[in-house]
Amino acid sequence: MIKYLVNKLFYAFITLIGVVTVIFFLFTILPGDPAKMMLGQNQTAEQVEAVKKKYGFDKPLGTQFLYYLNDLSPISFHSNSSNDYTHLTPNKYNASKLFSLGSTTTVIKTPYLRESFTKQGKKVTEVIGETIPNTFVLAVSAIIIAIIIGIIFGIISALYKDTWIDKSIQVLSTFGMSVPSFFSAILFAWFFGFVLHKYTNLEMTGSLYELDDFGEKMTIQWKNLILPALVLGIRPLAVVIQLMRNSLLEVMGQEYIRTARAKGLSEYQVIKKHAVKNALNPVVTAISGWFASMLAGAVFVEYIFGWNGLGKEIVNALNTLDLPVIMGAVLVIAIVFITINILVDVMYAWLDPRVKLS
Repeated sequence: MIKYLVNKLFYAFITLIGVVTVIFFLFTILPGDPAKMMLGQNQTAEQVEAVKKKYGFDKPLGTQFLYYLNDLSPISFHSNSSNDYTHLTPNKYNASKLFSLGSTTTVIKTPYLRESFTKQGKKVTEVIGETIPNTFVLAVSAIIIAIIIGIIFGIISALYKDTWIDKSIQVLSTFGMSVPSFFSAILFAWFFGFVLHKYTNLEMTGSLYELDDFGEKMTIQWKNLILPALVLGIRPLAVVIQLMRNSLLEVMGQEYIRTARAKGLSEYQVIKKHAVKNALNPVVTAISGWFASMLAGAVFVEYIFGWNGLGKEIVNALNTLDLPVIMGAVLVIAIVFITINILVDVMYAWLDPRVKLS
C-alpha cells in the first residue's frame, strides 16, 4: 500500500507541475502589461518601471517562471539583496529561515500566490481564503441534494422499470444532464426568485452572509443557499439517478438476490439489506468526481445568484484582468481535483486489492 501511495503522489506531483506551467505561461503571454494593469490608467513611466522591478516583470520569461515556482514552493531560496524580487520580506512570505549560504537564504514557508492587482496589494491567499468557504458550503449542499434525491429516484426508477414512472424520471434525468448550468441558474432565479417570490420568499440574488437591516453586522441567510444549491446539484443529480438505476437493475439479477428471495425475505428486505448496498459502488465513484468539479462548475452559478464564492471571484478577476487571483484560484481548484482523485484511488486500493495490483 505504501508503494502504491508513493506512486500516486509522484504522478500527482508531476501533474501539478504541469498545471503550474500551463497556468503561468497561459496568463503570462496574454496581451497587456501587468505593471500597467496594477497601476491603472494614471501612471507614469517611472512608476511602471518601479513596479516591473519590484515584481520581477523586467526579467526574461524563464526567470519569471523560476520566480513563480520559488513563490509556490514550500522550501524556497531568497536573495539577501533588497533590490531583488526574491528578497526575504516578512510581510510578503511569512517564512522561517533554515540556513544561509553566501548571498542566498533558504526558508520554509507557505505557498505564496502573490498579490491582487486590484485589491490594493491584498494577498491572493487572503482573497481565496475569504471566498472558498462559501463555495465549499454551496458544493457540499449541492452534492447532498444530488445524493439523497438521486438515490431515491434511481431506486424508484429501477423498481418500476419500463413504466410511466420510470420513463418520466428518465426524461427528467436526461433533461437535467443536457441543460447548461448558467441557463438553469437564470431560469430558477427568475421563476422562484421573481415570479413566485411572494410564495417562496426567495431572492433572485444573495450570498450566505449579508448585512442586517441596520447595516451593522453580517447575518447568515440560509434561504439564499436553496436556489444555487439546487441548480448546481441538477447535473450530478441526473448522473446519480442513471447510475443508481442501472446498477440496481444489474444487482437485482445476481444469484445472491435470488437466493435471498428463496430464503423467504420480503422484497423490501432484499432491496434494503442486499441490493441497494451493493449498487452504491458506482454512485460513490461518481460523487467523488462530481464533488471536485463543483468548485469549477460553481463559477457561473455563483455569479448569476450573486453568491460570494470563489467562482464569482474568478469572474470578477477575469473582468478586471486580475491575473494573480485568476492563476491562484485555478491552481487551488486543480489541487482539489488532484487531492480528491488520490484519496479515491487510495480508498479503492484499500477496499479492493485488485486495484492496487493492477
